[in-house]
Amino acid sequence: MKEASYHCYEDVPYSVYKSEKARLQVELLNLQEWVVDKGQRVAIVFEGRDAAGKGSTIKRFAENLMPKNLRVVELGVPSKVESRNWFRRYERQFPQPGEIVFFDRSWYNRAMIEPTMGYCTKSQYYYFMRNVVDWEEDHMKNGLILIKFYLSINRETQIIRFDLRKNDPLKYWKYSENDEKIQGKWNVFTSYKEQMFRKTSSRKSPWVIVRSNNKLSARLTCMLYTINQVPYKPKKPFRPLESDRVAHESEITLQGIPFRSLNYRQYRLLSKFKERFG
Repeated sequence: MKEASYHCYEDVPYSVYKSEKARLQVELLNLQEWVVDKGQRVAIVFEGRDAAGKGSTIKRFAENLMPKNLRVVELGVPSKVESRNWFRRYERQFPQPGEIVFFDRSWYNRAMIEPTMGYCTKSQYYYFMRNVVDWEEDHMKNGLILIKFYLSINRETQIIRFDLRKNDPLKYWKYSENDEKIQGKWNVFTSYKEQMFRKTSSRKSPWVIVRSNNKLSARLTCMLYTINQVPYKPKKPFRPLESDRVAHESEITLQGIPFRSLNYRQYRLLSKFKERFG
């Protein structure tokens, strides 16, 4: 598997997350303006297990972008015709000039979920695996900018998030009978996932695997990778927040006593107290 190198945010405090997210969203808007002005086409794929944070990450990407120049694609169960014409189903959703399209799950359903659950035939699976990279790279030769994220969570985190969904009166609808079925096929899904990484990652079209047990860190990491990958010209160089700066902004020592994991208000209050009394 070809791996993409990228800066990874690790366990950022919420106050730091909010500040860095705002900086990245400004840069994403600059990127989108370039896409619109130059008539570029950008497709960003988000794959991962249920509850990995795909939808919430896309939401943070899109919340301050110009809505008329982006789409979020989350297709339902395919018809028989769509299942036989798998690539065509997704080509119809590809971005038009000047547009960014986010795929909340994508054509890679055929690489993981469909074979895990028996929703496609073996021949359909093997045909997809043999042809998908060439298909992607053909579109990239014609100007498509494609980024493929896989948000990776462990089993314990998925169980916790499913339990939270089931017991939340505003999110219970996110948990389905299918989620329960696929939980019991964790190892089968893992096998298909690893096969996908081996067979469908290339130098031009790599998988970018982002740890998403911490959703906040995963969102920032995906945003930063995107602004570094898309060849627009930033108004000024973007310098990501480094781990030593994160520590500085979330910890303070006051009269010899260290205070750690502070939120923004706590940090500001203690900073003012330190300035006044030393």
